[in-house]
Amino acid sequence: MKKISFIMILLSVVFITALVSCKKDNAKPTDSTLTNENEIITTMELKFSGKGVLGKDTTFVVTFNDPDGDGGNTATQFDTINLLKNSSYNVELTLLDKSKTPADTISNEVLEEANDHLFFYSSNPTGLVDVLITDKDGNNRNLGLKSKWTTTNVGSGKVKVKLMHQPGVKNGISETGDTDVEVDFILHVI
Repeated sequence: MKKISFIMILLSVVFITALVSCKKDNAKPTDSTLTNENEIITTMELKFSGKGVLGKDTTFVVTFNDPDGDGGNTATQFDTINLLKNSSYNVELTLLDKSKTPADTISNEVLEEANDHLFFYSSNPTGLVDVLITDKDGNNRNLGLKSKWTTTNVGSGKVKVKLMHQPGVKNGISETGDTDVEVDFILHVI
């Protein structure tokens, strides 16, 4: 009987010690401990290198700028893409957050997390421009900050540029993951 009482007392002491040593963690996360923080993307720039309207090699930038980011006010700059038929253009895409001073280059963060990001390009009507992604992530899968755009026939429509965040599930499907940014540019092939 004394043996059972001693065991009960010992277990009670262990339980009370464990209960007292457990305390609620009231620490609040700081900016450095937050993960997958959503960045604001205010600006998308497409830098084209190829043939210009006069048929000479040229470089030009097409910009979408929405200073308050997604939602809210409408874009303050929404350039039209004008390309020549039967031409090819090397394109570099830059994403910026101009709500900060100096502006934050979000495309650098996309590049750092390339294994979890993928750009998609699609034209409407289909075939108005063919886009070939020319850069890869660390697993040799497409990324899309760099691409080659090829036109054939004259026409007008739109080209959608969409960045998908696909952590751990990057599979080349545009519906997988979360949309970080999506812009429909008006496109004229002349």
